[in-house]
Amino acid sequence: MHQALYRKYRPQTFDRVCGQKHITDVLSFEVANGRASHAYLFCGSRGTGKTSSAKILAKAVNCENPKGGSPCCACRSCADIDNGTAPDVVELDAASNNSVEDIRDICDNAVYVPSMLKKKVFIIDEVHMLSQSAFNALLKTIEEPPEHVIFILATTEMHKVPATIISRCQRFDFRRIDMRVIAENLLYIAKCEGILLEEEAALLIARQAEGGMRDAIGLFELCSAGGCDVTAERVSQVLGLSGYDRVLDTMQSVSKGDMATLFATVSEVVSSAKDISVFWKELTGCVRDMLVSKYALNPMEYLDLTRQEAEKLAEISKLFTLAELVYHCKILDEAQTKMLRSPTTKRITAEMALLRMCRPELDTSNDALSARLSKLEDTVALGGSITPSAKAPAPAPEKSEVKAEVTPPAPEAKPQEAKIPSPAPASTTAPAQSQGYDRVRDISEAVGRLDGANRGLASFLMSSEAYVSKDGKELILRVDGFGAAMFKQESAKEAVSDAFALARITDGRARVTVEVKKTGEKKASAADDLSGWL
Repeated sequence: MHQALYRKYRPQTFDRVCGQKHITDVLSFEVANGRASHAYLFCGSRGTGKTSSAKILAKAVNCENPKGGSPCCACRSCADIDNGTAPDVVELDAASNNSVEDIRDICDNAVYVPSMLKKKVFIIDEVHMLSQSAFNALLKTIEEPPEHVIFILATTEMHKVPATIISRCQRFDFRRIDMRVIAENLLYIAKCEGILLEEEAALLIARQAEGGMRDAIGLFELCSAGGCDVTAERVSQVLGLSGYDRVLDTMQSVSKGDMATLFATVSEVVSSAKDISVFWKELTGCVRDMLVSKYALNPMEYLDLTRQEAEKLAEISKLFTLAELVYHCKILDEAQTKMLRSPTTKRITAEMALLRMCRPELDTSNDALSARLSKLEDTVALGGSITPSAKAPAPAPEKSEVKAEVTPPAPEAKPQEAKIPSPAPASTTAPAQSQGYDRVRDISEAVGRLDGANRGLASFLMSSEAYVSKDGKELILRVDGFGAAMFKQESAKEAVSDAFALARITDGRARVTVEVKKTGEKKASAADDLSGWL
């Protein structure tokens, strides 16, 4: 008879439990030193190893030859527990046995000494499903159980367990398993089973499992059905996935307002017999990933993506402001709710939602207005002042004026730059201020704008000094030697110019000049500014 892979490869010792080392180390230590508790509470999402750890613990406390706190899996006690024939290890599924009579039977059985093993172990799975009367019946026994009894409670919804029960148990929180850990285990299982599994396909399955090892092994077995090699294309076909690249391309089309491409994308998803709800879930996750990529200090810690996908995500996320991403999240969430209520109109719901994302002017809600205003503010900041010149009332000259602000200044401005003397070590701010430059006292907003691929420049910018001309068209950065080498690159200058413009420090994109601080020169302070003026 065929045995499911998740049962066949269920961990038998603590060291085979994936991703829960913070728990297995404690349990093995307690068993090895004879300090096992009388009651445990294992809580966490599905497929993270709660029941497996409970069975391993039951074997460990009854093992005849334990090894470092783990069961030997060779003695008679371990074999009986594995086969389910040990009378002293009782498993109860509280989802279907949640009455007070079921718990009273356990309490009555707990009084008697073990018939074959050292300890009587009661494993109650999904304990949150017990009725209030059942919890009350269990309370007294779990508080003062006989010395030969151990209770192990497992639940996916810890908040439903009464506080009186929680306080009498040793609680362990099982974390979602890292995507890469799941992928490594899948590759190990595939090797043992003689199935070809691509690394990219393993990562794709691990991402869909959402931190659950049992779900991942089940999906892998599904994709390998019929003796097929498990490739990324095979996984996408079986699970109805659209692929992360397509999701990123969809968001790029949203940023361009390319509705024709978006309609074609929805049509392709529907015609390929893929569930549009799965595509929508991927799209919602992509917007969340963009927020993480833009504002997290180390995005890869929170993204279940490959390095190439993360780099592409960082580039596309620059096309959206924070207000726009929040607005898109709201639209996607509303559309998902409508799809669940009315499955027959999924396609039109998706198309209308994408249309609203492309054209926020069609929506008069506060979120839509905030997204439009945020986009407009950034556009104006990068393009210069919106106040028209007296000599240029027509739209055409106004465009040329904005163009001129982006290009380097005319030759007559160069002598003024040349007259700026090199700052002396004794006073770093006086020369710049005497030539019409003011030191920027707070550049934190500009540093915050250097996100994504420019995050490396942000740390150097934080330790630098910035000076802006009176008209806001010139920006001088005074940086240490290594940082100056980075900022002298044209791409870095453009990024800094955009950051200061978006932070409303300069008047549009300013011309950036980089100066090197002298060795041993201290950063300018407010006192230095005062001495410079005096």
